[in-house]
Amino acid sequence: MRRSAMLPVTFGGLVSQPGAAYFRITELSGADTESLRGLQVRTGNGLGGKTLALRRPYAVTDYGSSRTISHEYDAAVAGEGLRSVLAVPIVVHRQVRGVLYGALREACMIGDRPLAAAMDAARDLEQAIVARDEARRLLASCQPPVVTANPRAWEEVRDAHRELRGLAVRIGDPGLRRELLAACARLASAAVPAAPARRAPVAQLTARELDVLAAIASGATNAGAAARLRLQPETVKSYLKSAMRKLGAHTRLEAVTSARRSGLLP
Repeated sequence: MRRSAMLPVTFGGLVSQPGAAYFRITELSGADTESLRGLQVRTGNGLGGKTLALRRPYAVTDYGSSRTISHEYDAAVAGEGLRSVLAVPIVVHRQVRGVLYGALREACMIGDRPLAAAMDAARDLEQAIVARDEARRLLASCQPPVVTANPRAWEEVRDAHRELRGLAVRIGDPGLRRELLAACARLASAAVPAAPARRAPVAQLTARELDVLAAIASGATNAGAAARLRLQPETVKSYLKSAMRKLGAHTRLEAVTSARRSGLLP
């Protein structure tokens, strides 16, 4: 927003849980002071609270003198020297999950370009939150698999593994990505009692090679794997060929089977 919309100060925060009546400002960019950090914004109060309540973007030309908002947070806003302020809601599944702000230190009307840039940034955040929520849901439900010889139950484990690896490539949070990949490793190292004990891995595959193999193992074509992993089909083909070479496999099926025997895939 700062680069593309000429808004020198941007800030915002997420609600603690969907449906919460307030959020805290936790992220600041371009600020000269800490007056806004940690500020608790309640539904209906100030510009952000109005945005939180009505789920629409709003802007004021001069925050301190505006008659369209309440003024519980004037001191914090004035402490940063802000005048024109724009607030955009971050909406996921019809619930406001946070508010993103952009601001100027002079009183002037915020035009269409800053609004469009703020809306684009909010949409990007919404997609990231959707991916994060799904990843956390999968992690919460991903207990160490119950040792079972039921083929259908084991296929569910494999589906969960594939979904987790697919989500990991979309997660920007490094810590959450590590959690996802650790869960994938636990699933891959589990064994069905009826199966022979797994041997030590025979190949060192890269994360992307494993992503491609996991997609292929679910029955996806190269094009399907590319769409799922947000890669080009030729890139998927290259990763698959590399994985097959490392595993000493001549077909896709041999590669998947070898990876499973080695404990690289569930």
